[in-house]
Parts: sequence; C-alpha cells; structure tokens
Amino acid sequence: MDRIVERGILYDFYGELLTEHQKKIYEELVYNDLSLSEIADEYNISRQGVHDLIKRCDKILEGYEDKLHLVMKFEKIRASLKEIESLSGQAEVKKLAEDILDEI
Repeated sequence: MDRIVERGILYDFYGELLTEHQKKIYEELVYNDLSLSEIADEYNISRQGVHDLIKRCDKILEGYEDKLHLVMKFEKIRASLKEIESLSGQAEVKKLAEDILDEI
C-alpha cells in the first residue's frame, strides 16, 4: 500500500488520539500534501522538528493498529462484503451488501 494512503487510513482510524498540535502537522502532510519545509515555514518550526513529529505520529498510529487491529478488521469486512456482493444472485442480498459497503 502506498505510504501516503496508509498514513491517511491510520489517521482516519486513530487520529483523534493524537494531540491537537500533532493532528495539525500530520494533516498538513497527509491531507494537504505539504512538504516538510512548507510545514516548517507555516508553523515556524524547523524542518527537522517536523520530520521528528511525523515519525513520532507514524509510530503512535502504527502502535495503535498493532494493538487494536481496527484497520485490518475493516479491510477484512470490506473484502467479505465485496465477495458476498459478487456471489449473490439475489437482488435483495446484493443491494444489502452494496448499502453496507457504502456505509463503511
């Protein structure tokens, strides 16, 4: 999986567990696609400080996933629903699977 996509997914699941400062910096990298230098300039901190904070956030978010496995469970459920949708010949079951996929 592409690193930026992985970061986005981990942040979606566990981002609220970061501090406000960590969230702001991490969102600039993940959602706004800013470089470390651009983030450093915007927040008046060093590029190295941004790099260290991003690394720390990556480690925190990955640690939550290692313990809770929410992303893994989510991906497994989504794959199972897609399989149900593709195997189902009944319109009602297929519609239900589509509705669940839309919700997750």
